[in-house]
Amino acid sequence: MRVCVFCGSSAGRGPAYLEAAAEAGRVLAGRGIGLVYGGAAVGTMGAVADAALAAGGEVIGVIPRSLVDREVAHPSLSNLEVVADLHERKARMAELADAFLVLPGGAGTLEELFEVYTWAQLGLHAKPIALLDVDGFHQPLLGMLDHLAGEGFLGEAYRGMLIVETDVNRVLDRYASYSPTSPKWVDEHEE
Repeated sequence: MRVCVFCGSSAGRGPAYLEAAAEAGRVLAGRGIGLVYGGAAVGTMGAVADAALAAGGEVIGVIPRSLVDREVAHPSLSNLEVVADLHERKARMAELADAFLVLPGGAGTLEELFEVYTWAQLGLHAKPIALLDVDGFHQPLLGMLDHLAGEGFLGEAYRGMLIVETDVNRVLDRYASYSPTSPKWVDEHEE
């Protein structure tokens, strides 16, 4: 099994984000689960990769050519795939992974989350998606999703498909019992 981790090329404020990323890397490796991530050696991306590597885990990075120098591609991964652009990066990471884990991060992390979340709603994949809610980081986002559901722009079934936990071990336990939601519009068009 491999988990794609979306996280930041920055460390964030305070030690909690780096600590959570390192813990995620250690836990994945400790459970024999491979890590797929964005390929950088900096920020929480570097922390999750370094911890997984130090614990003997498989770490696959996928990074666009244009970011190899700017994001300081990690030099010591099990495998580093250099791709043409961000679109190819996301598609390749999704292809390599059996599940997704979203750590605190910036706009790019949110963009990655919403792409795989949309793909899941449309039935393009049936892989679990989890948010690791470090110190309440994801609470404003969850509030926005509640607002979208309340206003009729996000079905309750799709609002509930995201796993939200504060501990990476509980995330991994919940992956084992994950059951995908029926894709959007499938039932409406069946005769």
